[in-house]
Amino acid sequence: MPKSKTAAQNTHLPDEKASQKPSDKIMSVWDHLEELRGRLLKILLGLVVTTLASLIAANQLMILLAIPIGGLENLQSIEVTENVAVFMRISVLAGFILALPFTLYQIMAFVSPGLEKKERRWIYLSIPFATILFVGGVLFAYFVMLPAAVPFLVEFMGVETVPRLSNYMAFILNIIFWIGVCFEIPLLMFILAKLKLITARQMIKHWRIAIIASAVLAAVISPTIDPVNMILLMAPLIGLYLLSIVLAALAA
Repeated sequence: MPKSKTAAQNTHLPDEKASQKPSDKIMSVWDHLEELRGRLLKILLGLVVTTLASLIAANQLMILLAIPIGGLENLQSIEVTENVAVFMRISVLAGFILALPFTLYQIMAFVSPGLEKKERRWIYLSIPFATILFVGGVLFAYFVMLPAAVPFLVEFMGVETVPRLSNYMAFILNIIFWIGVCFEIPLLMFILAKLKLITARQMIKHWRIAIIASAVLAAVISPTIDPVNMILLMAPLIGLYLLSIVLAALAA
């Protein structure tokens, strides 16, 4: 009788463990959601702090952004709130760039528990390089793309053009932001290769698709439809893809 009772108890043990697994899994999901909420809140607070700090330099940044068109005197405002809206938009973009390392860290910290120790090390080392690449894209847009694109647009057909401040700044900031994002491609490919999701051989095999994608992306981001400005943007995109292949090979 004691043996049969023990055997009966043992037969119930797997069922008890099985009944505990769903609840453990649910708790784990809620824990992840709670951590995600905390990370997003920290990112938001970081953006608020850096945006407030950027308000101090927003006026100087506006003067710098107006250089490609010849200065603020070549722009005009129509609406009463237009100047304030542009001032805040510039502050937000500057705040985003300043908060980028902190934002990337929070994202990596949320993802890293599911990675191996070696993979986590590479992920965290990529944070400063991501910031450098984004800033490099911003500088490329400001010093290469905009000086070529803005005069072409303003002087096209010889018609005198006095752009609105809001339209001009939205146009400039859009180009700067998206080219900065495009410059993150090599680092992204390196991380994917490190996680063994892609290989350099696969990237070489699909080089035709990469060229077509670069042309489409250049056409979308480029401020003009003329081939000169498209080539100015397409060439570095192809160069970034070639650099991505090298980094993917190094990652392997």
